[in-house]
Amino acid sequence: MSDTIFALSSGQPPAAIAVVRISGPSAFDVVAKLAGALPAPRRASLRALQHDGNRLDNALVLTFPGPATATGEDLAELHLHGGRAVVRAVEAALGALPGLRPAEPGEFTRRALANGRIDLTEAEGLGDLLAAETEAQRRAALRSAEGGIRVQVEQWTRRTLALSAAIEAMLDHGDEDDVAAEGEALDPLQRAASDLAMQIATVVAQPGVERLRDGIRVVLAGPPNAGKSTLLNALAQREAAIVSPIAGTTRDRIEAPVMRDGVAYLLTDTAGLNDAPSDMVEEIGIARAHAAMADADIVLWLDDAPPPDESYLALHARADAEGRGVVADRLVVSAVTGQGIGELWSEIAARASTLLPSADAVPLNDRQRALASEAAGALVSASQLSDPLLIAEELRRALRCFDRITGTAGVEAMLDTLFGRFCIGK
Repeated sequence: MSDTIFALSSGQPPAAIAVVRISGPSAFDVVAKLAGALPAPRRASLRALQHDGNRLDNALVLTFPGPATATGEDLAELHLHGGRAVVRAVEAALGALPGLRPAEPGEFTRRALANGRIDLTEAEGLGDLLAAETEAQRRAALRSAEGGIRVQVEQWTRRTLALSAAIEAMLDHGDEDDVAAEGEALDPLQRAASDLAMQIATVVAQPGVERLRDGIRVVLAGPPNAGKSTLLNALAQREAAIVSPIAGTTRDRIEAPVMRDGVAYLLTDTAGLNDAPSDMVEEIGIARAHAAMADADIVLWLDDAPPPDESYLALHARADAEGRGVVADRLVVSAVTGQGIGELWSEIAARASTLLPSADAVPLNDRQRALASEAAGALVSASQLSDPLLIAEELRRALRCFDRITGTAGVEAMLDTLFGRFCIGK
């Protein structure tokens, strides 16, 4: 039998209301010890909470009989006044009761997973929702937390099970009249496996949820004194980088996270590219600049010379400076006057849109993508084999991958890491 656990499930006090959640086999006994008579299930009732003859608070008490609860267990909530002293007193009283202990990070959600109230993809989506900082992150995480990925994987599973049933029937009852001959049955089965593999591969090829979480990496690159730091500050709308007329002021990468129109960006200023660095420090800075450019999603090239890569967004920077002639086919910008900054952000956003999941997509994370890719590979193998025994094994391999995506099997090792990033009250 699992322990009964408790935790503050609302924000840290002080607040108007503080919600303490209790889950486990003794949840209702615990509430009865503090509040006396239990209210009717799922109906808020005002109770005076007492412990050792001392009144703790007047609180709203709710009880939720399992298994139809968030955790799949008996669950109760105490809606307290949200002062620090009130919360501390109630938590101390709960901690003093036998058989009751504070919850660990993510333990409520972990119990929901263990009791079948949610699957692993929904738990991962909830974790992303708790960490969401942009509108795009919130939307994608909410779709995952509400079962969007689970629904997709269940569809893949049903189709693979149908193929598996057909091949098993061929193996077990191939000599019976109502089972199609092996040659007749294999061809449509192989085509169906190939079609499903292609559909899964299309989903796998879409940008992952990490793009939303980590942000679009935008690197500013060019020779020394090209105006990179000034432009970074203009794009970030704050003094993130030191600006100086002295060439080589920036010696290392400077990063500035920016949220714009619901999308996260990581702007990176780099050391000026110089074929003849003056010292070892500058040489290291240039090497790091090249590394940042290689890892970038978008590179802004601040030099009138042609960019080293056609994919770079070439700018005519420092347009306000004297003697700066206009370079053809360049976006003209001035961080000093603001000229072209709006147009530059529009171009960055247009390029970023091709790197991010679509607004209605349910993007996979790295773990889910790897397993879905393995399942697609198994289905491709099944479509190319002619031995029914080998086809059946490849289909079983695909089904095992689907089970691991949803947490039905083979995921215990990663649960501690997943739930460790949840707050205590989740």
